[in-house]
Amino acid sequence: MKLLQYLLVFTLLLSSLEKTYSQEDNISVDNALQQEKIEEQFDIVIKKSGKYQEYKVVKLVWLNKLKSNTIDTLKTLESKLNTSDLKITEQKSTIKGLEESLAKTNNDLSNITQEKDSISFIGIALTKASYKTMMWIIIGILLGLLGFFIYKFKNSNSITIAARKALTETEAEFEDHRRRALEREQKVMRKLQDEINKQRKTGAK
Repeated sequence: MKLLQYLLVFTLLLSSLEKTYSQEDNISVDNALQQEKIEEQFDIVIKKSGKYQEYKVVKLVWLNKLKSNTIDTLKTLESKLNTSDLKITEQKSTIKGLEESLAKTNNDLSNITQEKDSISFIGIALTKASYKTMMWIIIGILLGLLGFFIYKFKNSNSITIAARKALTETEAEFEDHRRRALEREQKVMRKLQDEINKQRKTGAK
């Protein structure tokens, strides 16, 4: 009788420990799914998932949360891509305007060098040397602005390329994980069905 009581107490303690461990495990994974990067979330879910022979059994709530996080990440990347595209369009327009302005300034400068030494500029008489100096200063400013916008354009373009690459990699990783998870689930279900069939056959005998 005492042996049965000891076994009952031991069973209850073991069940309590397993429940506590499972709760702590769930809390750990839930926290990771809220704070870590997508790649780390995949690693943690795979690590914390249960095992069935050579397969991994993933909790549906973890898989749904991982899916939601991945979709949110994709939406964020798409938003950044759209913002970068808008900036690139604006910068292209600005660069085109600066190039046209620079071409016009160079053309004006070429025509002016053929005129007299005394030049009237917005009603002010200037010597040819003074006028040239002023024009070259303007050209220098325009060139500086052109260089700045070209740099900004290239920088935004590199960010866009990197974001697109990250988006493609994340989509591929998610699709691959979804496919593998589905295959694992199908294999586990087939094995469980086989076990059920075996049990039924055994019971029938």
